[in-house]
Amino acid sequence: MLLLSLAWQSLRNRRVTTLLTVFSIALSVALLLGVEALRVSARESFSSTISGTDLIVGARGGGLQLLLYTVFRMGTATNNVKYESFEEWSKHPAVAWTIPYSLGDSHRGFRVVGTNENFYKQYRFRKTRKPEFVEGRAPAEFNEAALGSDVADKLGYKVGTKVTLTHGIGAAGIMDHDDKPFTVVGILDKTSTPIDRSIYISLEGMSAIHVGWQGGAPPEPGEEVPSTKLKKEDLRPEAITAFLLRAKSRIDTLRIQRDVNNYLPEPLMAIIPGVAMGELWSTVKYAEIALEIVGGFVVLVGLLGMLVAIYTTLNERRREMAILRALGAGPSKILALFLIESLMLAASGCALGVGLMYAGIAALQGVVEKQFGLYLRWQGFQPEHGVYLGLVLGAAVLIGLVPAWRAYRNTLADGLSVRV
Repeated sequence: MLLLSLAWQSLRNRRVTTLLTVFSIALSVALLLGVEALRVSARESFSSTISGTDLIVGARGGGLQLLLYTVFRMGTATNNVKYESFEEWSKHPAVAWTIPYSLGDSHRGFRVVGTNENFYKQYRFRKTRKPEFVEGRAPAEFNEAALGSDVADKLGYKVGTKVTLTHGIGAAGIMDHDDKPFTVVGILDKTSTPIDRSIYISLEGMSAIHVGWQGGAPPEPGEEVPSTKLKKEDLRPEAITAFLLRAKSRIDTLRIQRDVNNYLPEPLMAIIPGVAMGELWSTVKYAEIALEIVGGFVVLVGLLGMLVAIYTTLNERRREMAILRALGAGPSKILALFLIESLMLAASGCALGVGLMYAGIAALQGVVEKQFGLYLRWQGFQPEHGVYLGLVLGAAVLIGLVPAWRAYRNTLADGLSVRV
């Protein structure tokens, strides 16, 4: 207790240096834990982009490619799925529901997704959340569209706006479907998922803009194409890009996957989203490692600041150390005093750093989600945080050995001699 009291009084006498050192360590710890929270949130935001879907079915090819263009709207499909095949699997006795996706068109860089009402009813992300409309409703007619929140915000579109779609993606677009404009009838709420960056129309709407097309090519100039007398019941699609599937029982999932992969009428492939997500995340594992390394170096800089703060006061404290040794304090007690001071500085910095980290998450959660689409989940104190703080305290004790050893080696005579 005596050494603890002496350490506390010593730090109080150097309160300005002490406060600056504690604040430096606190910032380092807050950044370390913040980077960890960011890493965990990025992984969870990534993995929870799609929930409640057992299988994603598309044309046979690469599993990661199928995941990318269906869930993340990245890349294109090598082939389509016949609509008859989709209907057959939708009516399978072991299937609870299906959500069709028809891709291939865009609008000013945003992907267009043709789907049906099941998307709005059955699609889930972050476990239980589903797409909700902040304004308007889901498309009911073939010439109606719903917008993701990012599309509406960046393009300034509102309910009632006319939208012309483009065949193709981005700069590779072939032509505009300006003869069949769509009317915005709904705007989806913010989800911080690829839903925000997409435009949704019905499958009939996707068929309508391609009436008269043969083999993916537009009709010849002068060829008559119906545009104003289209009826929804006449716009049955011939093919879709892929579809999501939910089994009635989890036990049926692997059996359905095997049956889809062995489907004779056409070559199909079924992937489990969670497994594919894990494979995809493993390809960016180095980004996680980089974040952890950055966090470690940030803490190291803070601890080196503590070392400098303690070490630079040694000359000022030589008389103090000499008096303590003259009063009977052995070298081990001098060593312990410096280690206690280092530990107190690090512990105070850790406590303040944890508080700063949680305050930062609370303050920036909404901003980060809105600006970067990353959902910072409020995690509370995790076991990993305790491990990190333990490592910081251990490193502080090791670093504190440097000035402690220097004080230990200062002789009594050196401490009592006054140098001008």
